[in-house]
Amino acid sequence: MNRFSQKITNSQESISQQTQLGQMCASKKLFRDRYEILQVLGKGGFGITFLAKNAVLPGNPLCVIKQLCPKVTSPQSWQKACARFEKEARTLGQLGSHSQIPMLLDYFQANGEFFLIQEYVPGLTLAQEVRRGGPKSEASVKQFLQELLPVLQYLHKHHVIHRDIKPQNLLRCEYDKRVVLIDFGAVKEQLVDACENSTNQALNTNFIGTRGFAPPEQFSLRPVYASDIYALGVTCIYMLTGKSPLEFDYHPNTGEICWQKEVNITDSFAKTLGKMVKITLDDRFKTVDEVIKALSYESYLPTLANCLTTQKLNNKSITQYENSNETPDVYMPPVARTANAIRKWRARLK
Repeated sequence: MNRFSQKITNSQESISQQTQLGQMCASKKLFRDRYEILQVLGKGGFGITFLAKNAVLPGNPLCVIKQLCPKVTSPQSWQKACARFEKEARTLGQLGSHSQIPMLLDYFQANGEFFLIQEYVPGLTLAQEVRRGGPKSEASVKQFLQELLPVLQYLHKHHVIHRDIKPQNLLRCEYDKRVVLIDFGAVKEQLVDACENSTNQALNTNFIGTRGFAPPEQFSLRPVYASDIYALGVTCIYMLTGKSPLEFDYHPNTGEICWQKEVNITDSFAKTLGKMVKITLDDRFKTVDEVIKALSYESYLPTLANCLTTQKLNNKSITQYENSNETPDVYMPPVARTANAIRKWRARLK
């Protein structure tokens, strides 16, 4: 029995009965004469994800098939959805050249549904890591940020907002331990926008993201780059505490998560993390560069502290320094050092 022949849950069994790919699970029938469907990986409000293997290529490599099911009510909206899907799939294909984003292997539409075929990355999600090993240390979370922030920087440089950063969408590859960002909400949102909505109520149901991890502007369907920063900050809080954001109390005035008493971290890191999860956009970090700069400044704080002195410079110390060639034991401003050096140089000339 291999690791993929696991007992499926009742919900997965229901999926198997409702969808074409689900009915092909664990059978020898091939999807598009190429893909053998092994099992259901997950189901969301907008589609289903399957684990499959390519029965045609040598070695039968594993892949992930994402089946997206937009609610289309007319030929016009279907054409619009097709155009949006084509555009977003091409964007995903370009982003997949990054080692921490799954490679897009293929995409197509069939029977009123859209399909993405992506590289399979074996490993545990950050949510699984925390459930198994408990909360992470400050050093571990900082290391995670150093690994992921450049990926976020790369996405935003290509004008892509992920929209659904959370522990379940971050994988630690079991081969090389790199952090991989999966399940882009951008494609889903573009397809939703392309489909017809008859009422404002329908529009309100098209929120893409996860409650607790998505900031207010995303609920208003106006995500910005800083929305990803907020979700990343909440993910860090989850890693430090092992608690979902919905388990925390919220400040009655600001609506912000009351997480500070649940963690044991330095004041400087708490300040950085606090600014990442500010509810108001004006108070939050605007760009990934700002977050990286803040974390870099933190790393210099111990060194800067060691460079400071609280000793007072008295007249006796200055006189001793002026009459000797030795470096003083107390701090002297650069201007004073330069003036003393000039006086010594003039004295030697005389």
